[in-house]
Amino acid sequence: MADVSLKGVSKSFRDVAAIRSLDMDIADGEFLVLLGPTGAGKTTTLRLVAGLERADAGSIWIDGRDMTKEPPPARDVTFVFQQYSLYPHMTVYDNIAFPLRSPARRLSEDQVKARVDEVAEMLRIEHKLKNKATALSGGEMQRVAIGRALVRRPAIFLMDEPLSSLDAKLRAELRLELKRIQRELGATILYVTHDQIEAMTMADRIGVLREGALVQIGTPREIYEAPVDAYVAAKLGSPRINLLPRTAFPNVPGPPEAVTIGARTENILFDGAGAASAEGAVDWIEHLGDQNHLHLSVGAHKMVMLAEPDTELAVGDRVHLHLQAPLFFDGDGRRIGA
Repeated sequence: MADVSLKGVSKSFRDVAAIRSLDMDIADGEFLVLLGPTGAGKTTTLRLVAGLERADAGSIWIDGRDMTKEPPPARDVTFVFQQYSLYPHMTVYDNIAFPLRSPARRLSEDQVKARVDEVAEMLRIEHKLKNKATALSGGEMQRVAIGRALVRRPAIFLMDEPLSSLDAKLRAELRLELKRIQRELGATILYVTHDQIEAMTMADRIGVLREGALVQIGTPREIYEAPVDAYVAAKLGSPRINLLPRTAFPNVPGPPEAVTIGARTENILFDGAGAASAEGAVDWIEHLGDQNHLHLSVGAHKMVMLAEPDTELAVGDRVHLHLQAPLFFDGDGRRIGA
């Protein structure tokens, strides 16, 4: 595997700046996830590292070598796409083996078989090797696509939302599988997604992108507990953090320059006594089995909090709210104290 560095990388398409002066280091063996909405520059970043796009400015280094102007074959990377992109007329075995039979990296058939068998066992699809790609489920096809990348043993794996086409159960299973495989191989992975659960569960570090700029990079816990601004705070957490005007909680001590107050759903408590931060009314309750989501009105503002599944609250009840570890943001959305 290898480390990767992007130094002042920028890329525009006509008048649209897709990537703006991106500085980012990915350590050897690290699983780094770029998180952001559509149009944030996630896929463009992958394509720049792969050499499928040429940077307008800056440089890209892989394993200590400047690869900025090198063609894709010289960069020793593999790309896993959102769609499976398998060869439908080939078996699972031949799909996985395909990169090892290319003129640039041709191995003997004994070597090919050893690698394919090893990867298939790792992905738990060894019993599917003789099947045609069209005879697989969606989850199995994505495992084959990942296996085709793994078998190459590249310097870095580039993954463009590879789980987004799967249903929720398969996504959860493959998140665990992919992280397990990455740890076993010590692989360097640059993974992009708009799904904050994927980012939180798989990443060693998360880089949050906004309109082509890297807003913050850090461990999932750092990003969650100490976001640099309200945009980053809203990217992690389910349900989302409550961002309300400072005036909604006038009794909560905080910096005088604060314009917005942020409260994570798990950091809101309620009871019927004591000096409350505010008073709210229950609008409706989502019963989720292991917990409830309470949707509240605090004056003219809406918010969500968590409650135990056996809560006796009902729609229309009034509750006294208490905030723990609130976050404060200024008029530009920057977290005060960041």
